[in-house]
Amino acid sequence: SVDCSFSRGVCDWKQDADDDFDWNPADRDRGDGYYMAVPGFVGHKKDMGRLKLLLTDLKPKSSYCLIFSYRLAGEKVGKLRVFLANKKTAPVWEQNKGKDERWRIGKIEIFQGAETTNSVTFESERGKGKTGEIGVDNVILVSGLCPED
Repeated sequence: SVDCSFSRGVCDWKQDADDDFDWNPADRDRGDGYYMAVPGFVGHKKDMGRLKLLLTDLKPKSSYCLIFSYRLAGEKVGKLRVFLANKKTAPVWEQNKGKDERWRIGKIEIFQGAETTNSVTFESERGKGKTGEIGVDNVILVSGLCPED
């Protein structure tokens, strides 16, 4: 498995240069490292911020599971979407509000065909709210299908 947590930095993360704002590191409550976040007051409604994870050495014709922690905190904070590079048009995962401020787990199955997926993009779209934040942390890529909860 590949651990792409932001505190340890073993993975290749890139800010998209063509979007409206960057994701920024935010300290964890417990003080052990940080996560990436978009605060609610950044940008204007419908503005986008994209954070791309470059994937190398994925084997063709195999399955992977991308597991990550996410949080949508605050009233009308916006949307969090995940795109795979070879399926650019539609997000493979989308969430537009949290029931509460807690961190939750997202899972995405990545099936490698003849073309391999070479990146995963986390896209934040600003909502109307001015408080709260959208956060992503603990991104892990494991071989095989996603485990059941």
